Amino acid sequence: MASTSEVYGDPLMHPQREEYWGNVNPIGVRGVYDEAKRFAEAITMAYHRYHGLDTRIVRIFNTFGSRMRLDDGRVLPAFMKQALLGEDLTAFGDGTQTRSFCYVDDLVEGIVRLLRSDYNEPVNIGNPDEITILQFANEIIELTKSKSRISFKPLPEDDPKVRQPDITKAREILKWEPKVPREEGLKKTLEFFKSKIRR
Repeated sequence: MASTSEVYGDPLMHPQREEYWGNVNPIGVRGVYDEAKRFAEAITMAYHRYHGLDTRIVRIFNTFGSRMRLDDGRVLPAFMKQALLGEDLTAFGDGTQTRSFCYVDDLVEGIVRLLRSDYNEPVNIGNPDEITILQFANEIIELTKSKSRISFKPLPEDDPKVRQPDITKAREILKWEPKVPREEGLKKTLEFFKSKIRR
């Protein structure tokens, strides 16, 4: 079952461990997605416990790489598209909120290892290398050699202030951890975005 770090909501625990139950507003603007994933995990574990179904739950943190949609609403494609077009990069809030980005090749390796394991409870798969949105925006501007600036808009309701996976379980159970540094993954991803954006 492909779950997400959004099950942690706007976390009060940092970094986020699998045992943490989260801080989710069930009726907030993000509630439908957050609670849908939480319910999916709950029903998966119910089937595992009651019916003996062999299950796996991967909690995926921010992932990036080639073949991302330019308009999917996530920060990386938004920043890259804006930088390549010379537009202002839109940061929400004051840009001090954090994210952790995992390159897709590492994510796939982690998922495959989880599938081949016999572990049934949720496992975080992500890169614990944490960065602020403001730092990330500046990285993208530098990488793309863009003349873009950073503009600020109000922080959306219930937007997580921090996001960093604790990958202790993945290291211990799956013998997995990310190998591709963000800088290397961003360079590969940039080439894909360049091929998709025509000025």
